[in-house]
This record gives sequence, structure tokens and C-alpha cells, in this order.
Amino acid sequence: MKAERGRSFYEEIGRKGGETVKAERGAKFYEEIGKKGGDRVKATRGPNFYEEIGRKGGQKVKKLIEEGKRAARLAMAQPERPAEEPAATPPATPEGQEPQRE
Repeated sequence: MKAERGRSFYEEIGRKGGETVKAERGAKFYEEIGKKGGDRVKATRGPNFYEEIGRKGGQKVKKLIEEGKRAARLAMAQPERPAEEPAATPPATPEGQEPQRE
């Protein structure tokens, strides 16, 4: 069904639905349901779950930072190549006219 209407359609109706709920119930509603969800996860998976996902996220960020620094060092180590100048082409003349000579 998603393929029939496209991703942007579903993004738009989700956004409109969220705006409607926010207008009807207020932003506080989202805080409350987020807290309920977090408490439920803590009850079912335990407090160590949050430590584990935090550590995984931190490791991913650290890896990405290291990769960025490595790429920057490689870019700085390579000599800069001069930009190529485009070949000079004579200006176009209207049909039937001779080009002007200087």
C-alpha cells in the first residue's frame, strides 16, 4: 500500500495527525506518554538496558568522529590540484555573418 501513495503522503498525514493531537491535548501529552513508555521499558528490560544502548550510541559516535578526523588528515596530506581552465572557444556569430577580426 505504501508504494501506491508514496512515502511523502504518509509523512504528511503523520505530521498533520501529530499537529492535531498537539492542538487538542497540548505538548504536555507527549511528555506524559514518553514517560509512561520509558517506565514500561525500564520495568520490562531493566535499568541496565539504558546503560547498554547509551554505550552503543557513544561507541558509534566515537567511531564516526575518528573516521572524520582520518579523512581530514588524508585530505590535508594530498597536494592540492590546480583547477583546469576551460578551453577558449570563439564567440558564436549569427548565421551568414563573418566573425569580426581585431
